[in-house]
Amino acid sequence: MTMSIAESESSQTLAASEIPEAADVTEGPPAAEAGGILTVDLAALEANWRALGRRVMPSECSAVIKADAYGCGIEPVAARLAKAGCKTFFVADLNEARRARSAAPDTAIYVLNGLLPGTAATFADLRARPVIGSMVELAEWDAFCTGQQWQGGAALHVDTGMNRLGITANEAAALAPRIRSENHGITLLLSHLACSEVQDHPLNERQISLFREVRILYRGITSSLANSSGIFLGNAAHCDLVRPGVALYGVNPTPGRSNPMRPVIELQARIVQIRTVPKGDTVGYDAGWTAKRVTRLAVVAVGYADGYLRSAGASDDAPGADAIVAGKRCPIAGRISMDLIAIDITDLPDAGARRGDLVKLIGDEISVDDVATAAGTIGYEVLTSLGRRYHRVYRG
Repeated sequence: MTMSIAESESSQTLAASEIPEAADVTEGPPAAEAGGILTVDLAALEANWRALGRRVMPSECSAVIKADAYGCGIEPVAARLAKAGCKTFFVADLNEARRARSAAPDTAIYVLNGLLPGTAATFADLRARPVIGSMVELAEWDAFCTGQQWQGGAALHVDTGMNRLGITANEAAALAPRIRSENHGITLLLSHLACSEVQDHPLNERQISLFREVRILYRGITSSLANSSGIFLGNAAHCDLVRPGVALYGVNPTPGRSNPMRPVIELQARIVQIRTVPKGDTVGYDAGWTAKRVTRLAVVAVGYADGYLRSAGASDDAPGADAIVAGKRCPIAGRISMDLIAIDITDLPDAGARRGDLVKLIGDEISVDDVATAAGTIGYEVLTSLGRRYHRVYRG
């Protein structure tokens, strides 16, 4: 079995088993009333952050906690990582910044989606920093800072090839002389890699090279380029600060190779009914899955309304995802419904599963990435789709 970064380097920092455990914290409906139970292992999350930090030393390791900390909960994730020593967080919008600030009062919080019109004062109230992505935003931000004598700082986003947000390299060069002024207000220079999951993609080197040229013009300003996968491109991508997101939550940042991260979430669903289907009958919407034998089904109370993706279902033409029932891997049968999933448990002993039992949709040998592959998507979407109807358990 491949060892994770945290396991293989435990002599250099705390392994998850050595991180002091706190009592479990729960949210949502009571476990007995919930169709599913989502467990978030905060000790594993911290171990992943520490492991990535070791990999990029002496660069700073921040944490991206947008999209409700990739479905895991902004407040518990931010609080845990801030306590572990994380000094910088990235969110998508002001509401996420507000939640992050409540959990991590003494950290730097950057808002990646930038400055929406008329929101500068809210940034100041939250002590949050906009990631400025256009000259229009910069002009509005500068006007606010001058008028209010605000010196809270902002990031400058330079587009090096993503063609999404950010000023051009030429605009960045034209702005560079401002850093010679005492109150220039730029606390971070950043860009974003477009193809970091593919290590030998030629765009990686082009972006790294272009950002290096811009960084030279902004000497003394903290710079950041690497996301989760970018960390594994090597020192040239690390700059002064890295911004891991999905890797913190256990998704593989090196597709096609062994996952170096610890799993962070476990998703269980409760069986609401065991039923037998005759050979030749169909299961689920659209009648796309046909029983090839007398089939026993476990129907569980989780569906796409809970964020378990509809595309992970099965048909006669294509298998879907699996679940772990009574310790055995069992296939999903038919479409994923809004609130229900049918699982083929024919190969289990007759008493192997009962009404009220919990099955694992994510956990043990079924990873977030496995579910993503079955659904034809990426681990990011699986995590950020996790719903709020679960009974949530925050471990550690």
